[in-house]
Amino acid sequence: MRILLAEDDEFLASGIVLALTDSGYAVDKVATGADAYSALSNISYDLAILDLGLPVLDGLEVLRRGRAEGLTLPILILTVRNDVRERVNGLDAGANDYLTKPFHLEELEARIRSLLRKDRFENKVVVTFGDLKYDTLNRTAFYRDKTLDLSVRELAILEILIQRAGHTVVKERIKNHLSTLEVEVTFNAIEITIHRLRKKISEAGVSIRTLRGLGYLLETTK
Repeated sequence: MRILLAEDDEFLASGIVLALTDSGYAVDKVATGADAYSALSNISYDLAILDLGLPVLDGLEVLRRGRAEGLTLPILILTVRNDVRERVNGLDAGANDYLTKPFHLEELEARIRSLLRKDRFENKVVVTFGDLKYDTLNRTAFYRDKTLDLSVRELAILEILIQRAGHTVVKERIKNHLSTLEVEVTFNAIEITIHRLRKKISEAGVSIRTLRGLGYLLETTK
């Protein structure tokens, strides 16, 4: 999952990026509203985290412009403004959730999981495909009572594929959702990860078919 973080407090932003990266998310960090608006206009994200007090263009204006232009991704607002009217304005402008500073990173991650679960997995805590199950809360995959030992990248690709199970996922989509502004994942790296992932999920009666020139298809083998 690729997340945009728009936060001008460098210390806080670095801590959030570190925590989310450790949890397997690809995170792009920007410090101004103008950069946030540009990123949202040009890159496909799974979720955005916007500080309201951004310089150049405040977070509320970024939110309003984005929604007016058709952005549908979940957006979580961060702010030091603990006024009810501010929260109402943010939610009415199109925010999906609101978190007031200071906050615990554990709560931020829980809210991110909740928003992604609603947006990507129809609020299902456990998604089932064939005999393979994906736990959206703990972000783990398992078969019967066995948890599959997946790397962070393998899990990230499985998340993308299981969202579109039974449908072709183009390579560019996978590349975009694994890359960040600083690190671009290559198609070769994706192919290597797919090869490893394919072996690990085969016992669950699920396979990943490569469609040459197109992408990948998660399908059942039983």
